[in-house]
Amino acid sequence: MIEFRNVEKRYDDQTAGSALTDFNLTIGDGEFVFIIGESGAGKSTLLRLLMGEEKPTKGSVVVDGVNVGRIRPAKLPYYRRHFGMVYQDFRLLKDYTVYENVAFAQRVVGASPQGMKRRIPKILETVGMADKADSLPSQLSGGEQQRAAIARAVVNGPMYLLADEPTGNLDPAGSEEVLRLLESINRGGTTVIVVTHDAAVVDKARKRVVTLRDGSVVSDVKEGGYGDA
Repeated sequence: MIEFRNVEKRYDDQTAGSALTDFNLTIGDGEFVFIIGESGAGKSTLLRLLMGEEKPTKGSVVVDGVNVGRIRPAKLPYYRRHFGMVYQDFRLLKDYTVYENVAFAQRVVGASPQGMKRRIPKILETVGMADKADSLPSQLSGGEQQRAAIARAVVNGPMYLLADEPTGNLDPAGSEEVLRLLESINRGGTTVIVVTHDAAVVDKARKRVVTLRDGSVVSDVKEGGYGDA
């Protein structure tokens, strides 16, 4: 479970990102949640606090009973293994094949070569990229790159998948593919949190939608669309 408890976040330089003010939000295990809001609403700050990249000025961020703001820097890499992260710009290693990109995530956590040989093909099959295992990112469409990035994000079996504008660089067909894949991952038990401006994706999914404005939650709809705030 993820809990933001009366969180306030101030930056010395306000251009560095949005602050959160009296921010309260609970996300249960296995949920699929969209976080929406205008630029500057606090979405990026939420993700940085959740990953331990920032500490709250006041209040606490608690994940599975652990106060993230109190984790020692040396322990943060281990904490972050509970999360997979997907970005708008894919962030694939351009000189690595799809297989090698996914394998990189496995090496970071010390997976054995034998385990990698078993695990990676299964993940690539799951995301529909088995036939692209030897392709470089430059040889892939945007949708294929994002599916490869999702494979890399989930290959280590994270409890939480965070997606920051995952369809921002995709056409409608690619966006729909990514949505279906995220829903499938969620059905497998992974909590999925998607930060997005993509109204079409939010409307199609009809999942929980949390709307932020000026650093606070202004709407929390159980099965909503982009215009339901």
